Amino acid sequence: MKSISELEQIRQRTLDRLNQRLEDRSDEVRVVVGMGTCGIAAGARAVMMAFMTECTLRKLSHVTVSQTGCIGMCRFEPMADVFLPGQEKVTYVNLDGDKARRIVTDHIVNGNPVTEYVITSQLGSAGKEEDQ
Repeated sequence: MKSISELEQIRQRTLDRLNQRLEDRSDEVRVVVGMGTCGIAAGARAVMMAFMTECTLRKLSHVTVSQTGCIGMCRFEPMADVFLPGQEKVTYVNLDGDKARRIVTDHIVNGNPVTEYVITSQLGSAGKEEDQ
């Protein structure tokens, strides 16, 4: 690097590359699996592997599967959030490998959330009303 203008050119090329990557990922789907100790104890590793394996088998290169720590709802573990572009987050609870594979098929591929695995503010897990 010899000058401020050269540094500015490097900066601009980097920004252009970043913006291009963001534009290329406008269809990106994210799956975030709760992997706190409570989630791991409840089977979250198998759930995460099921999501990753199913997405790989289906060659879903626009899907990113990642992990997060505990979000404070341990009784609903294993949990995962699915983020589709332009839609609200969907939180799935009490998961296992089979449920994860179904979420990939029904929700991620076909756009139909699997409502019986979803938690909402008015309902408990899997669509059942909370005990009072």
